[in-house]
Amino acid sequence: MAEKKLDVISKSIDLMKYTYTITVNRKRYPKKYIALITEIQNLCMSIYKCLMEANRLNLDNNKAERLELQTKAITYCDELSCFVQLSFEFNLIGSDTVEYWQKKISDIKYMTIAWRSKDKSR
Repeated sequence: MAEKKLDVISKSIDLMKYTYTITVNRKRYPKKYIALITEIQNLCMSIYKCLMEANRLNLDNNKAERLELQTKAITYCDELSCFVQLSFEFNLIGSDTVEYWQKKISDIKYMTIAWRSKDKSR
C-alpha cells in the first residue's frame, strides 16, 4: 500500500512541474490571465499537500482526517481539470496539451480514489 501512496505523490510532483512549465510561458498564458494562472498553480500545490499530509497520518488514529484529505485532493483534481478545460476554451492551450494535462490529473484522481476506498474498508 505504501508504494501506491508514493506513486500518487510522485505523480503529483510531476503534475506540479508540468503545470508550472505550462503556466509560466507568457506566450501561452499572458499576464492578463494571472488570476487563472495563480488558481491553477495553487490547486496543484494543494493536491500535493493533501496527499502528503494524508500519507503521514496514521490510519488507526486519524482515519477520518486522512479520508478528508484524500477527498480534498480528489476535489482539487476536479477543480484543476475544470480550469485546464477553461484554458483550452480561452485558446491558451491546444488540444494535445489539454489531453496530456487531463491524463496527469485523472491518474492522480483515480489513484487517490482507490487509496481512499482501501482506507475506508480498513
